[in-house]
Amino acid sequence: MFAVTATQTDPDDPLKGLTLGERPEPAVPEGWTTVTVRAASLNHHDLWTLKGVGISQDRLPVVLGCDAAGVDEDGEEVVVHAVIGTPVDGDETLDPARSLLSEKYDGTFAERVAVPRRNLVRKPAALSFEEAACLPTAWLTAYRMLFDKAGLEPGSTILVQGAGGGVATALIALGRAAGYRVWATSRSEHKRERALGLGADQVFETNARLPERVDAVMETVGEATWKHSLSSLRPGGRIVTCGATSGMVAPTQLAQVYFLQKSIIGSTMGTREQLARLAVFLEQTGVRPVIDRVLPLTEAEEGFAAVHRGDVFGKVVFTL
Repeated sequence: MFAVTATQTDPDDPLKGLTLGERPEPAVPEGWTTVTVRAASLNHHDLWTLKGVGISQDRLPVVLGCDAAGVDEDGEEVVVHAVIGTPVDGDETLDPARSLLSEKYDGTFAERVAVPRRNLVRKPAALSFEEAACLPTAWLTAYRMLFDKAGLEPGSTILVQGAGGGVATALIALGRAAGYRVWATSRSEHKRERALGLGADQVFETNARLPERVDAVMETVGEATWKHSLSSLRPGGRIVTCGATSGMVAPTQLAQVYFLQKSIIGSTMGTREQLARLAVFLEQTGVRPVIDRVLPLTEAEEGFAAVHRGDVFGKVVFTL
């Protein structure tokens, strides 16, 4: 079958390890099943794999891709939950041995992918395969950050750092639909304008002074915006962080945290049940993922290069 794999890693030239071609059919352990992939979306995770983050050379080659929507062995249209783990108190993301597709197991950038049966979620008929393929990583991460970790009521003000990426665009769209006042930042004037069109109430240049402090900050950028995130937060507010695309090491003024009783909350991915509820939320509200471009999987290198340059607003989706 045709697949997109990582065959080597290089932190300076990640696309050097991107290989397109034939791969063996996936092995199907007991309790697993196969899904014929119709669409799959690209995440920063795939680029980090090519850079060698979180994976060692002895696990290569590996089929890339965390997210997919397709058809299961019974002909049902499904979305694939990307987290492989044993639930702890009903939450598989708390399993210290968990992994994502494309880490221990081959991922979704292939004609077929093997997954545990419990990882399949019904795809609403109202969503296209391309839209549904955006949900399992970026949109699920945003859903959990907003509705599980942030602890906010509708009408609260949130700041989304780094408008343009998959999680950030999802945060803006979901936050608007849920009744939050959404502010967003970006270095790019074009992306700030796009964020307004997506539903942001106000947009600002990166690290700009805000009109007032916010109830919560949604952090995906990390080092480049961390100081701004902490200073923009009201006393008693929360930073919810799910990643750090600009760098993992960010100094924190601890006096701001303890004296003003600010909270820093980590969040990663979401549960299968949250993915199912996210699909229903989109079905009921009419909100749809922002798709930057749709490419055939045979042209995957173009999509990877765009994400590597930061030249995207929303998700890059591959079709088969």
